[in-house]
Amino acid sequence: MADPSSYRPRPGEIPDSPGVYRFRDEHRRVIYVGKAKSLRQRLANYFQDLANLHPRTRTMVTTAASVEWTVVSTEVEALQLEYSWIKEYDPRFNVKYRDDKSYPYLAVTMNEEFPRVQVMRGQKKKGVRYFGPYGHAWAIRDTVDLLLRVFPVRTCSAGVFKNAARTGRPCLLGYIGKCSAPCVGRITPDDHWDLADEFCDFMAGRTGTYLRRLERQMAEAAEEMEYERAARLRDDIGALKKAMEKSAVVLADATDADLIAVAEDELEAAVQIFHVRGGRVRGQRGWVTDKVEEITTGALVEHALQQLYGEESGDAVPKEVLVPALPDPVEPVQQWLTERRGSGVSLRIPQRGDKKALMETVQRNAQQALVLHKTKRASDLTTRSRALEEIAEALDLDSAPLRIECYDISHLQGDDVVASMVVFEDGLARKSEYRRFQIKGFEGQDDVRSMHEVITRRFRRYLAEKEKTGEWADGEDLSDGDRTTTGADTTENGAAPTENGAAPTRGPALADEPALTDGPAFKDDDGRPKRFAYPPQLVVVDGGQPQVAAAQRALDDLGIDDIAVCGLAKRLEEVWLPREDDPVVLPRTSEGLYLLQRVRDEAHRFAITYQRAKRAKRFRSSPLDDVPGLGETRKQALIKHFGSVKKLRSATIDQICEVPGIGRKTAETVAVALARATPAAPAVNTATGEIMDDDDGVPETTADAPGEPVTAGTPDERRGQER
Repeated sequence: MADPSSYRPRPGEIPDSPGVYRFRDEHRRVIYVGKAKSLRQRLANYFQDLANLHPRTRTMVTTAASVEWTVVSTEVEALQLEYSWIKEYDPRFNVKYRDDKSYPYLAVTMNEEFPRVQVMRGQKKKGVRYFGPYGHAWAIRDTVDLLLRVFPVRTCSAGVFKNAARTGRPCLLGYIGKCSAPCVGRITPDDHWDLADEFCDFMAGRTGTYLRRLERQMAEAAEEMEYERAARLRDDIGALKKAMEKSAVVLADATDADLIAVAEDELEAAVQIFHVRGGRVRGQRGWVTDKVEEITTGALVEHALQQLYGEESGDAVPKEVLVPALPDPVEPVQQWLTERRGSGVSLRIPQRGDKKALMETVQRNAQQALVLHKTKRASDLTTRSRALEEIAEALDLDSAPLRIECYDISHLQGDDVVASMVVFEDGLARKSEYRRFQIKGFEGQDDVRSMHEVITRRFRRYLAEKEKTGEWADGEDLSDGDRTTTGADTTENGAAPTENGAAPTRGPALADEPALTDGPAFKDDDGRPKRFAYPPQLVVVDGGQPQVAAAQRALDDLGIDDIAVCGLAKRLEEVWLPREDDPVVLPRTSEGLYLLQRVRDEAHRFAITYQRAKRAKRFRSSPLDDVPGLGETRKQALIKHFGSVKKLRSATIDQICEVPGIGRKTAETVAVALARATPAAPAVNTATGEIMDDDDGVPETTADAPGEPVTAGTPDERRGQER
């Protein structure tokens, strides 16, 4: 615990002007970002008697080790800079919204030749019209299903569209009248675009025009005794009215507004937002936040506005924003919203009438969301706290291990040996800090030696970071050329995104990619999360006594003695400690054992995912990959011309020169490379016994890049050979 007086700025050092300030911890990580109209007055509030501070503020200032500030000219600039830094640094003591899910929108891709109606999440794209957000994707699909009867716009994916165009047969929706089938030319691109534009107009609230037009057409059809057409129009009108009933009119003046309500207690706050467009509720979303600092309702509203409109512009920011309390001061926030919209925005508290009644509805939703969250979280917090306490007690630790790192080694019969590092903080996975390693110190299978190498490399980087920041004073040269492959879990969890909304890191680096060196994430004094800067309280290895001994030996060699090590053996789920002959046996019902199992299983999953990706890339390799100057386009041209690598190998230089884009020098290089390459043994289909050569579509491999071994046995038996 730091003493705030140890880093308090000297009197007169802090300017009396608007600005943004940052508190940093002992590792130079930014833990809090704030703004102020007067930096001198605001920061003085933090450096007073600790007994007078709010408990959460007291925790923040005693965790911090330094404070710095940036002066700006206006409060609006301070607001913009504060938002940018909160997004960049993700400070642990700032208000952050725990609900990181991406809300679905109804999107119409007006930037395509044949616009498509679909559900979209995440970053908004230029040229796409969005409606929403909605609480659930099924709500969008229900609405679209009703409207397709009247506006039969394309909803299929690009693959389905191209396949239908190739075969000349539309999909099922085209046969039942819920798609105009532009894929087979039933409608021209211009007419289909107009149809999509009408769909957007209807969704934007201009519904009366279409209803009146359909009613007029229905009456005309009845007069002309075209009863079947009149019946279809009647059903279309019913479908439109049913779709409109799903978003009933709540504001008679067709207002575009967002209503924000906050329900809070001493520790947490729930925020609910209703999006009203054209007088109708078009979408709803909500967040829950920890109140890690003493904060007013107006300040919570300000943070919600930053979260809601920080990445928006134009019509995405409505003309009117109704809130339960105004930020203090309100003028900079209102000016910031006006700049983002490009025209005036009214930020106010509703006082009477329909808007006040609707705000009460939003407030009730916020109260219910907070109650529901508290009910769920009570059990979750209690369980995680108990698990960490049980681990600390079983391993005889001084305190609960708030940060746990787990390591696992994966390979297939000694090939493609890799390792994984997963991180759990406060009992929850922190996927943005997952890391992958390639074992490069030796060839072959040796889990113990691999574990020693990985632990050494990881904590050598940690010591290097301490040396950069001046925390390591021995002067030892730690930059020995060590290279570590890193990457966030993109294989199963998508891009990015992470559970806490942090920016995604680089994806899996495979064998032929350059290893990462000290890149931007290692910049000094920037406050960003660094790859290996923060030590865990507990290192868990997937394995028994030998692996634990190797991990402990690696830490001892580096002179690190304040990090606990344990291992979890799969067979009996025993917990092994260094220099202990007998394992620690936790009860099967122990929450601590369950947490260790989750950490271990996550490390195993992450490692084997990377190992399979490396193996798949190696399996897809070709002798052409080693030809210098031969890019992907010309490789594909060669394969397309000859049909396979096998036929290309038997071709003459003159025949290779016939391929467009291939000169004689390149043809000679290709011929030499293929002549040097030794073909691998043919693959065998284990189900039929059939030999599969290049002409069967299996890519040929070389001795330098052998393909995946074809192993007899069932898929489960082959899977068991993976470690």
